[in-house]
Amino acid sequence: MAKVDVFNVKNAKVGEAELHDAILDYPVNPALIHEVVKMQLACRRSGTHSTKTKGLVSGGGKKPWKQKGTGRARSGSNRSPLWRGGGTIFGPLPRDYSYSMPKKKVKNALKSALHAKFDDGAVLVLDNLFVENGKTKEALEILKAFEASRSVLFVVDAVDEKVARAFGNIPYADILHVNGLNVYDVVNARKIIILQSALPMVENAAGICRCGCGSEA
Repeated sequence: MAKVDVFNVKNAKVGEAELHDAILDYPVNPALIHEVVKMQLACRRSGTHSTKTKGLVSGGGKKPWKQKGTGRARSGSNRSPLWRGGGTIFGPLPRDYSYSMPKKKVKNALKSALHAKFDDGAVLVLDNLFVENGKTKEALEILKAFEASRSVLFVVDAVDEKVARAFGNIPYADILHVNGLNVYDVVNARKIIILQSALPMVENAAGICRCGCGSEA
């Protein structure tokens, strides 16, 4: 087990915590991380884009003018894609962009992303996240203590109502339950603050078993 420093909300070291070696020993694999992030973003697409073909636009029915003798180009319907207001050729239609990947690859990508963030010094372990009155001012003081002013991700094992209210008005700070920990949010965050009590669940999300059997969770 590796040892990581534990801090309080004032950014003062208060102890150490154990982190499974499987995270810090797993190689950083940018290609795997990219593959999983690409899959996550595809699954988030709504796919509701839609255009009308010539069978869906209004109009049509009657031939605009006779076939010959007018000196104009032949035309059978004003719903033709060649006409203004006509249908769209091969336009986008509603579809599902989501797809899945093997769970083992997703967990390995999470280990790889966490390792990269630890190497960059972007991960901190917090003993407890507490605000007394649920005020935004209190949340800003915590962020100021950690010099976190852009893309901060708090990983918690339980969402406190006052904490959620205090950080709710700060656009660059997100509170994420550890059950929803994913590669995209880890990569997107400039600083990741993990509660000490959530560390075992972070390891479990990355497919690591603490029982010593060597198997994946």
